[in-house]
Amino acid sequence: MGFEIPGLEGMALDGFSLATTLVVLAAAAFFAGMVDAVVGGGGLIQIPVLLSQFPHTAIPTLFGTNKVSSIAGTAMAMWKYGRKVQIPWAVVLPGTVAALIGSAMGAALVAWLPRDAMRPLVLILMIGAALYTFKNKKFGHTSTRDLRPADRWWGLLLGLTIGLYDGFFGPGTGSFLLFAYVRLFGMDFLRATASAKVLNVATNISAIAFFANTGPLLWEIGIGMAICNLIGSQIGTMMALRHGSGFIRKAFLLVVVILIGKMALDVIRPWIPSLL
Repeated sequence: MGFEIPGLEGMALDGFSLATTLVVLAAAAFFAGMVDAVVGGGGLIQIPVLLSQFPHTAIPTLFGTNKVSSIAGTAMAMWKYGRKVQIPWAVVLPGTVAALIGSAMGAALVAWLPRDAMRPLVLILMIGAALYTFKNKKFGHTSTRDLRPADRWWGLLLGLTIGLYDGFFGPGTGSFLLFAYVRLFGMDFLRATASAKVLNVATNISAIAFFANTGPLLWEIGIGMAICNLIGSQIGTMMALRHGSGFIRKAFLLVVVILIGKMALDVIRPWIPSLL
C-alpha cells in the first residue's frame, strides 16, 4: 500500500519508505536548528537532505519549505537570546526593516543577473572572514567598544546589504551577518548572534513570502520539520548561552570552513569533466 505526501501528489511511498523519509527529515531539521541557533548555517544541513529526499520536486518549493522549517527555530532562538542578552535595538531594528526591503529586492534581481557569478566573490569573502577570525584569537570574545549614534545608519546599511544578498543568493548569510556585527560594531560573538537572529527572522519571512508566491510549498513537511528544528534550536541556544563567545567563535570557524569547502566545490564542479 502506498502513501502520498501532501504537496507531492503522484509520489507514492510504501510505509517503510515514508517512515525513513520522515526520520531523515526530522533528524536533519533537529541538527539544523541546533547549528543555526549557535552560528547560522542550518541550510547547509536541511537543503541537501530535502534535495536528496525529493529529487523531482521544484527547487523553489524545497527552498521555501526549508525556510518554513528554519523560521521556527530562528524565532525561538531570538526569543531565548532576547531574554538573556541585551540586544542593541538602535542598530538592529533599522537593519531589520532594511533587511526586509533588501531581501525582496534581491529576489527580484534573480530574473536579471546570474547567481553563479556570485560564487567566486562569496568564496573569497568567506576565506577572508575565516582567516581574519582565525588570526585574531581574541576576535569576538568581548565587546570592544560602545555603540555610537552613527551606528544605526551603518546598521541600516548592513541590513539592506545582507537582505539583498540573502534574497539574491543566500549561502552564508548568517555567517556574514555574525562576522559583520563583531567587526563593524565591536560586539562579542554572543551579542552578535542574538542580534543576528532578529534579522534572520525578517529575511526568512521575506523568503517564505517570495517562494510561496513562486510556487506551492510543502507545508505539512515544513511544519513537521519546524517542530524538530525548534527543539534543536532550544538545545543550541542553551549551549551558546552556557559556553559563551569562545564556543560560538569555534562553531563559527567550523561552519565557515564547511561553507568554503562547499563553495569551492560549486566553483570547480563545471571544470571537473574537462580535467578527467
